Amino acid sequence: MDQRRGAVTAPLLQLMSKNATNTRGNRRARPPRRVRWWAWLRLILLGMVLAGVTGTVMVLPLLPTGRVVLEEGDVAPEDIRAPRSITYESAILRMEEQERAAAAVRPIYTRPDPARARQQLDRARQVLDYLGAVRADTLASPAQKRGWILAVPELADFPSETLDTLLTLPDESWDRVQWETLAVIDQAMRHQIREGYLEDAREGVPALVSLDLSDEEAAVTIALAQRFLVPNSFLDATATAEAQARAREEVSSVLRTFKAGQIIVREGEPVTALHIEALDQLGLRQPQVKWIDFVGPGLLAALGTALLFLYLARFQPDVLWDGRQLLLLVLLLSLFVLGAGLMVPGGVMLRYLSPAPSLAMLATAALGPHAGVAASIFLGGAAGVIADNSLEIATYTALGGLVAALTLGRVERIGALFRAGAYVALAHVTVIAIFRLPQDITQPRDLLASALAGVANGPISASLALGMLFLIGPLFDVITTMRLIELSRPDHPLLQRLLREAPATYHHSLMVANLAEQAAESLSANVLLTRVGAYYHDVGKIARPYFFVENQVEGMNPHDQLDPRTSAEIIIGHVKDGLELARRYRLPRRVRAFISEHHGTSRASFLYSKAVQQAGDATQVDESDFRYPGPKPQSRETALVMLADSCEAAVRAARPTSAEEVTEIVNRVIADRVADGQLSECDLTLHDLEITRQAFISSLKGLSHPRIKYPSKEQETGERKPEAKGRRKVSDSRLSRS
Repeated sequence: MDQRRGAVTAPLLQLMSKNATNTRGNRRARPPRRVRWWAWLRLILLGMVLAGVTGTVMVLPLLPTGRVVLEEGDVAPEDIRAPRSITYESAILRMEEQERAAAAVRPIYTRPDPARARQQLDRARQVLDYLGAVRADTLASPAQKRGWILAVPELADFPSETLDTLLTLPDESWDRVQWETLAVIDQAMRHQIREGYLEDAREGVPALVSLDLSDEEAAVTIALAQRFLVPNSFLDATATAEAQARAREEVSSVLRTFKAGQIIVREGEPVTALHIEALDQLGLRQPQVKWIDFVGPGLLAALGTALLFLYLARFQPDVLWDGRQLLLLVLLLSLFVLGAGLMVPGGVMLRYLSPAPSLAMLATAALGPHAGVAASIFLGGAAGVIADNSLEIATYTALGGLVAALTLGRVERIGALFRAGAYVALAHVTVIAIFRLPQDITQPRDLLASALAGVANGPISASLALGMLFLIGPLFDVITTMRLIELSRPDHPLLQRLLREAPATYHHSLMVANLAEQAAESLSANVLLTRVGAYYHDVGKIARPYFFVENQVEGMNPHDQLDPRTSAEIIIGHVKDGLELARRYRLPRRVRAFISEHHGTSRASFLYSKAVQQAGDATQVDESDFRYPGPKPQSRETALVMLADSCEAAVRAARPTSAEEVTEIVNRVIADRVADGQLSECDLTLHDLEITRQAFISSLKGLSHPRIKYPSKEQETGERKPEAKGRRKVSDSRLSRS
């Protein structure tokens, strides 16, 4: 049997290798074969709408909010806040800084003048000689001597006690005083004595007097030397002014920054020139719109939109070329960008509560994970710009959305949304800790409040996404988990009709659903969509249920009375009837695809062979009359239902008695579909088909388990019932139903 299976699978592998769309592990979204001009036009127009909305929201904080009528010296009637963040060069602050720099320049003095020192020494010798003559006059009274000495200009303020000591010193002491006085003057005048700092120089004289002198001698020496010291270094006004000018020029521009919402002038505060300058820079006193303010946000919005579309063109092109999906994406992005424009500037807590991850959840659930990733990055960039180019808010928004998109996957259960919300909360807390912990380490209350807002954002976003999923499914005809769950309920009106009017077809659909679901799960395809599509793929049989073998009473086959072409019209017509019923019951387009694609463009082989046999020549039969209208399966899910439908029907018709027979039937059916080119337009790879084959064989083996054959009542009594007419034809029809 292994040899026989190998003989069957060899041509299968050869055919599948020709039709395989990709290698294992590298599946990419298949771009549409032809993009019409109006699809490009729609893409461009919706892109312009998205860029326009995003650019407008980003530029709104730059627009003037109203005219402020204030002058310098007025009292502010209310708090005036900055409508946007701004950094500008303050002329007033720069002028103040320049004056401080000029004032910090130390005055420049001339070098000590030696001529000045010599002049003072000569003058000191003259005065000392005069004092010696006064001391030697024996005829003058002490009072006369004091008057003569005080008449000398340099000695006019000579201390009286020291003057008395000068007059009474012995000659030897006077000689020492004269010598030391000249030495101290010489030493002191060798150093710089700045204009205005003479007293400082005089205070340093005692330290220059020799320690060999007596106290009386030292006192007289100090008093005399101090009175002959004069400034020998004078202020150089020109050099000082030049230095101050250089200091002013070295002062660079002084920047002043206001954050959006920051108070410029408080209520009741006098308005200063600095306040007026800030109001003018923000355009609050003379509001005006500058076109240059729109260029940056406009270009950024256009670039972001272009990158968004390029990413989707690379990884998920179906979203771009499907009008409803593209419209949904643009509307969702526009809505959440507007929401960010309202909440992000509103304060720290509102920023952290902005349900941006809902966008990622909605885009992922309705359009796919790549759409969720792209939308998250786009919204994160827009939110960062709206929040005054905040890296924190951009990271917070984008990372929350990325975590939601990557952890959500396919939303096959409602709990998946809240599980993703939990991951989002963890990501938000991490971002807040990274950016806020260094700033708010001394303010644990603010840090805790921010963290709680980030945690609450997770379940809030999940709840919002859950509610919106119920709305966008019917409005945009997109598949959402909630809609699929609703369609999968047995009490759905269309399924109830199928159960009542074509019960065998209903049970056949359940078997096909179970079979295709196993394969879809093995391939990581959309399991819930596959199951729901299998439920509805044969609903068209409701129109004429008894023309299909599973609903016929044994021995009664209406096709026996019809020609093959009419029978083919009825059999093939169940696809058209199914689509009409699907539209009447408003089934989503993705579910309707299972009805139109589960037979692809395959041929009703039994009826075609019968027509050829009756015509006697194949050239007399138009094969197209016996082929389904298609299209061929466009997705893995519809392809799996096609294979499951054919395999289940073939196995039930053949009634195999062993697992080997089941394997042979499955191999033959898959090989026939591949050989007929029915899988050439979907993304099933060679590896996928092998996994599908194994899943089908494993599930269908249960139909061929041994059964105990119970004797009939006639056999028990020995009576024999005539064989019903038409039994063979029913069996043939059963074989031909696929």
